[in-house]
Amino acid sequence: MLDKKIAGYSDQISVAPGERIRFMVSCEPGVDRYRADIVRLISGDRQPGGPGYRDELLPTSVSGEYPGRTQETYCGSYAVVPHGPAFDRLGDLGLQATIFPTLPNLRRACLISKMDIAAGRGFALWTDPADGLVLQLGDGAGGIREFALGQPLVAREWYLVSATYDAAGGEIRLSQQLLDSYARDTSSGEASHRVEGTAAVSCDAPLLIAAASREEARGKPVGEMIFNGRIERPVVASRVLERNEIEALRSDALPRALRPDICAAWDFARAIETDEIVDISPNRAHGELINLPIRAVRGSTWTGDELDFNHAPDQYAAIHFLDDSLYDCEWEPDFEFEVPADTPSGLYAARLTSGDQEDHITFVVRPPRNRSTASLALLIPTASYMAYGNARGAMETGNELLSNHLTVISPEMRYLNRHTEYGNSMYDNHNDGTGVCYSSRLRPLINIRPTHPWLWQLSADMHLVEWLDAQEIPFDVITDEDMHQDGVALLERYSCVMTGSHPEYYSTQMWDAIHAFTQRGGRLMYMGGNGFYWRVAYRDDKPGAMEMRRTEDGSRSWASEPGEYFMAFTGEYGGLWWRAGRTPQSLVGNGFIAQGFDHCSYFRRTDESRDPRAAFIFEGVEDEIIGDFGLIGGGAAGLELDSASRGYGTPPHALTVATSEQHTDAYIRVNEDIGHMLLSIGGLDDPQVHADMVFFETPRGGAVFSTGSIAWVSSLFHNDHDNNVSRITRNVLDRFLDPAEFD
Repeated sequence: MLDKKIAGYSDQISVAPGERIRFMVSCEPGVDRYRADIVRLISGDRQPGGPGYRDELLPTSVSGEYPGRTQETYCGSYAVVPHGPAFDRLGDLGLQATIFPTLPNLRRACLISKMDIAAGRGFALWTDPADGLVLQLGDGAGGIREFALGQPLVAREWYLVSATYDAAGGEIRLSQQLLDSYARDTSSGEASHRVEGTAAVSCDAPLLIAAASREEARGKPVGEMIFNGRIERPVVASRVLERNEIEALRSDALPRALRPDICAAWDFARAIETDEIVDISPNRAHGELINLPIRAVRGSTWTGDELDFNHAPDQYAAIHFLDDSLYDCEWEPDFEFEVPADTPSGLYAARLTSGDQEDHITFVVRPPRNRSTASLALLIPTASYMAYGNARGAMETGNELLSNHLTVISPEMRYLNRHTEYGNSMYDNHNDGTGVCYSSRLRPLINIRPTHPWLWQLSADMHLVEWLDAQEIPFDVITDEDMHQDGVALLERYSCVMTGSHPEYYSTQMWDAIHAFTQRGGRLMYMGGNGFYWRVAYRDDKPGAMEMRRTEDGSRSWASEPGEYFMAFTGEYGGLWWRAGRTPQSLVGNGFIAQGFDHCSYFRRTDESRDPRAAFIFEGVEDEIIGDFGLIGGGAAGLELDSASRGYGTPPHALTVATSEQHTDAYIRVNEDIGHMLLSIGGLDDPQVHADMVFFETPRGGAVFSTGSIAWVSSLFHNDHDNNVSRITRNVLDRFLDPAEFD
């Protein structure tokens, strides 16, 4: 396959028998038809020496041929306010806002617009790379008049901008004033213009903030020419505002004397946890945010005295709009699937094929919502899948320095590079350099595919699915979202819960569920590395969306701005879980210590592996060296490593039964564990760079086993599953499924 040309997504990630799931597909030109089938996924790794791709076809009404079509995606964030009576009285006009442009030199961008282009009615306020503030007014005869201030804005500075139109006098005034003070500021200024005749300011088009509207699609305006940056306290008035009144509207909620003349004044400090923008004028011209602009960000009045927006919302009265953000592609469904009542729980996909073209839209069939169908649950880390979804680092910056080998540009990467409208991963930056703190699964996530050549997340977890199938072990499949919603009640239906290879991102509800499960006698097998690391948040009213802030430290591709460490969705402090006093070590015995992406190493048994408490783990295993083989980097200890640490909360009775060694200098200790810059922090010199395999008992007869390595599950297949990694995993699983309590 030279170029990928077909992709899709589903409206659900987890469905129970009897429920429906819809699939949305888009094809590039050249794919006129495609075939769709529902399959149960068994194996995905097609590399030489791997288990190969295997699935099981389900006989469903979905199977068949479908017409290929290209579906449009409209990315970029903005606000929409429906037309209302408050705007009917517009004749004179006053507009203002406090703005923080991040890409003022890129292109013209719209701040506020309410324009009927065809009729030549309405108004729009813009920023222009050469002219700074620009006001457009309709002439009422299908034309638009334009008036510019003539001085460019400077990036990443706060400005108070305003524009007024006096219909009787035919005068326009424009002003952009830098709020900070610089000795040689040339960006602030004012301008006046005369208008011939009368402008047609009033129209019944919707009002947009941070965008202009050129068309409608799917029942709402499509935002174009989107403003990159922050907007605070936008105001629309039905008369000319004087300088003192403009200043008053910026600093006061809504001066009483101005209320009769204010059409709308939006206070972005209100309803931060929602998509609503609140108009505090008597007209209540509230609006809706589109495509998840960033809330809970610093405004122009932020002093630094308060770092939590919950305590000082007025200092966070801004919204950061971006021209490449996305929540939902909102494609039309191509087909839907009602899961038959007798469908076993598992990992499934809508398999799309057309000639050499292929895509898998993966989803989970969970067990019935009121019971389990097996003693083992495989917990699929869908939160982490979302965080990595559409990661562009290899394409945009290359990963050679990180991975210590050349990057291979795959057809999937090239497809993603052609379709930037599908949005970013949480490891990327927006076009204006802002870190991506929101993700969504309501879009094609090109790298989250069972056969993706980069063995990471889902494609790596397929090794675990393949192993469970080969071992003929019955298991249910559940997702992070299921656990977030249902809590520990879901987990308590199982004797044992097994994680995927990289469950890195956890909400509070998820962390609480895992902790409660282990404290109530549950058995947990943590099958990976760098788990339980970043804190995330969901919103009940925003299905499929997730938020994360990369706060004071951690191994991270970008950092949140000071004062923006609390998540807008829930108000919780973001960042690393250990910053909230909940370390991975206290939960599962080990925690993230190092990463490297060239070669994987092996484990060596420790003296503690001879403890009678750990005898069941090594039953039938005489080897001292564990996992000196594997499909990722040639070993079971690699990519990202977790180690035990009493200082970070590893239980005092925990046994470290094996430790990895001989990692290359491409393996570097994590940022948060390094107090000072050191000369020797690579795997060859730093003794802290290693993974620990840990076992410990929990209250009420439960237990935890942690592998300490992402690469562990990709060593299970070696020698047709006849190896010490497979044997140890089976030993632990058999004992964890045994109802006999641990001491």
